[in-house]
Amino acid sequence: MNAPMPTISDAEVSRCCPQGDEPGFGALSTELGLLPLESLSIDARISGLVAETKLVQVFANPHTRPLEATYIFPLPDRAAVCAFSMRIADRVVDGVLRERGEARREYDDAIRSGRRAAIAEEERPGVFTLRVGNIMPKERATVTLTLAGPIPIVDGEATYRFPLVVAPRYIPGTALGDDNVGDGVADDTDAVPDASRISPPVLLPGFPSRVRLQIAVELASAGLVMGQVRSSLFAVSMSHSGGLTRVEVKPGERLDRDFILRWPVGSTALSSSLVTFQRDGTHGVFMLTIVPPRPDVRRDRPRDLVFVIDRSGSMDGWKIVAARRATARMIDSLTDRDRFSVLAFDDQIEVPPLSGPGLVVATDRNRFRAVEFLAGLSSRGGTEMLEPLRRAARSLAREPERDRVIVLITDGQVGNEDQILKALAPELKDTRVFTLGVDQAVNAAFLARLAQAGGGATDLVETEDRLDQVMARIHRRIGAAALSEISLAGAFGLEIEHGSLAPERIPDAFVGAPITLFGRFRGSGHGAITVSGRDPAAGQTSFQVSALESASVALTSSYGRARIRDLEDRLASGCGGLEQEILKTSLELSVLSRFTAFVAVDREVVASGGRHRVVQPVELPAGWAEPESSRAAPALKRSVRRTVVEPVFEEDLCVPSSFGAAKSFFDPGAVPMSPAPAALDSLALGRPARSPAKPKAGFTQSLVGGLGRGQLEDMLSRLRSDRAPQNEAPIDVSAYAKRALGIVEISATDLATTSDDELRRLLGRLASELEMLLEDLATTGGARPRNLDELLTELRALLSGAFDRARAAALHTKAIAELRAFAGAPASSRGGSGSRRDSFWKP
Repeated sequence: MNAPMPTISDAEVSRCCPQGDEPGFGALSTELGLLPLESLSIDARISGLVAETKLVQVFANPHTRPLEATYIFPLPDRAAVCAFSMRIADRVVDGVLRERGEARREYDDAIRSGRRAAIAEEERPGVFTLRVGNIMPKERATVTLTLAGPIPIVDGEATYRFPLVVAPRYIPGTALGDDNVGDGVADDTDAVPDASRISPPVLLPGFPSRVRLQIAVELASAGLVMGQVRSSLFAVSMSHSGGLTRVEVKPGERLDRDFILRWPVGSTALSSSLVTFQRDGTHGVFMLTIVPPRPDVRRDRPRDLVFVIDRSGSMDGWKIVAARRATARMIDSLTDRDRFSVLAFDDQIEVPPLSGPGLVVATDRNRFRAVEFLAGLSSRGGTEMLEPLRRAARSLAREPERDRVIVLITDGQVGNEDQILKALAPELKDTRVFTLGVDQAVNAAFLARLAQAGGGATDLVETEDRLDQVMARIHRRIGAAALSEISLAGAFGLEIEHGSLAPERIPDAFVGAPITLFGRFRGSGHGAITVSGRDPAAGQTSFQVSALESASVALTSSYGRARIRDLEDRLASGCGGLEQEILKTSLELSVLSRFTAFVAVDREVVASGGRHRVVQPVELPAGWAEPESSRAAPALKRSVRRTVVEPVFEEDLCVPSSFGAAKSFFDPGAVPMSPAPAALDSLALGRPARSPAKPKAGFTQSLVGGLGRGQLEDMLSRLRSDRAPQNEAPIDVSAYAKRALGIVEISATDLATTSDDELRRLLGRLASELEMLLEDLATTGGARPRNLDELLTELRALLSGAFDRARAAALHTKAIAELRAFAGAPASSRGGSGSRRDSFWKP
């Protein structure tokens, strides 16, 4: 029986559409127009409290030359990526997990030699990069990632969350000034050295999505009593058969928000549990779920609380309303035994006019003033999160008889997560941190990391309706823990291996919110674990949890992910010497980490080694207005301002890379407006259009709604002109300089270990890329650089005759130097051996 599913919330989402004539930001297409990502499918199997998911991404090459596709995408932060494969031209290549630098070299060597290859890398616990190279014309490449992870249960409700988009993030700091380590739209900065790897370009609002999304989730109760399943997406259907519940997303949904399934489970069936898995009968891994007892008597200790509320530009719309409401309701729940303060931040910090500086007693008057202050908050500015959190931690007095609590309300969209964790680590001793994530595409991984560093917890809400549902739980979270100071001990032949727990710092447990711990053990998988802790009513208490053996290998992967995530967080917090342990754990358990990468290389040579690189744009998250340049961090503004409006030819209509804040686009007054054409030809962002084609019904209207009529007419008239207006300001060629550095990067090689054939292919690719660069430069109206023209002539002469190794080596060195000089980069800039691109992921 098929039946439509109720959505978690649609009334709120429907009120959150982008509005106004805001300018384009960071939109990107290929040089030839069409974008590579064709479809994305998610196939999940959930049994009890474990989910196994297959993510399949299909890339197509509609062009006439080999293509390299780059896709920056999110994954659930608790899920382990434990398998990887590439299928292309009826050939299946299984990925191998290697040390990250080794995997990148293997991938680059494969692309250079003309072989198909794919590589998957972790940038953040929830952000990953996939590259697929040498996809031949008219060919499709299918990449499959296999994930495994636990299903959290809170207040008797299970949640399966799969993020679908990496939202734009605020990038603080000063730009590093040399070439970036990635292909995103943001510059690398001293605060976020890999910003260019976590900032995918963004499709303009109203642009139709070409990516087909398919999601199917199969749920097996595994002994739990399941209630009605609800989804965050609208077009979802549900069917029941043979004790299984199957949920499917109907075609037409966009990749612009998290996909969330929630279902209640019988609370009477929830109790502490211990699941073990052994391969050899002597060593194994375990997953311990602790469900704290509900205390008979509630004895809350006095508390010191600091509420830190994000009012930055990304919190616009319903999010700032929800943040104000949540903070006000938490403040209203305080008593005169508590002390509190409120910090509202964007790129400034504001506090309410309370009765004194710092913490104040939660009197009726102070609570009223705080709520009144919250009512006047609106979204603005950048997300400078570190300083308010540091100020909050330092304002909490170290008084042993009082609980110290920081509550952060935010969407979490910042790029300097590691910087924040490292700076706060010494400040959070004996301080609990709770995070409330407010967004339809929230940065859940960072909020979970921050909460774990503070021994607290995180809650995520995607609508105001959801906020109403979880407020009671949030009140409990900032109250007394049901079980604190938790410790574990093995029993009945099960011995917990020292130093193997994940997380290492066991968080407090709260009523209705079980905690899950992973670890290694020796001995019997039929043993037990004794849990000890402090109950607020009864004092010191303990209970025993007996083990149930499992045959699921996914338990090992889940342990690996939990262990690696904990080690990575400790490394980010300033604990040195953990890199080798992370690498060892990752390779031993075959779970992707920040220091490893999955790489798949085909043996067949199919191309000459050319590299047409395309970065797949992502959707603007649902409910977001398009980012204004004034809201971006300084480094991001600089990145967007480098945009160049390239001419469009009838055979290849596209919007140029990083299409956004070019002067002529943001400022229609900068260039005299030409009369609008009598009729609009087909206009599409990121796909070719032919002059005879007619616009699709409604497309121009939706585009005008996103860009503004004046801006659209100006753009069209300029794109149609044979040459730029005579009085136009000089075109910024910095984007071409960046392309030159890109050619340097893909041409860098160790000549001592490069064969004649490889060097010839390398120079052939260099000549091809240089020729395209010069042709594109000529369209700007400026003169072609004479030295680069001469370089191209020399390369052609070398490649057309008998190969001269000495001459080829000298010409390769000359080409690298000339391209660096054109780009304005020093001779020692990145791209060669020892460059920052070779080890940017290392601390």
